[in-house]
Amino acid sequence: MKKVEAIIRKSKFSAVKAALHEVGINFFSYWDVTGQGNEKEGHVYRGVSYSTSDIQRRYLSIVVNDEFKDAAIKAILESGATGEVGDGKIFVSNIEEAYRIRTGEKGGQTLN
Repeated sequence: MKKVEAIIRKSKFSAVKAALHEVGINFFSYWDVTGQGNEKEGHVYRGVSYSTSDIQRRYLSIVVNDEFKDAAIKAILESGATGEVGDGKIFVSNIEEAYRIRTGEKGGQTLN
């Protein structure tokens, strides 16, 4: 099993969610996060300077069986990209075990 974590633009969340559903990934967690980016300039609006280094993004956490890893990554890359700085990052890590709390079963079948 793999854990695919992605930090994406909030404006691309609907497209990424639809792309994940298209490839059969229907269960994942997400939340809003704020992070630091590479952009160091500020913007001025009506005389008030706003920092753009604090960036609002959406964080997705997706645990999949190994055969769905590449499909998940491709779906996020294709639907989440704008071609501009700040499109986000994807991280992949191994999951040693998974358990379904209701039944106590363990392994890859808990993801279905």
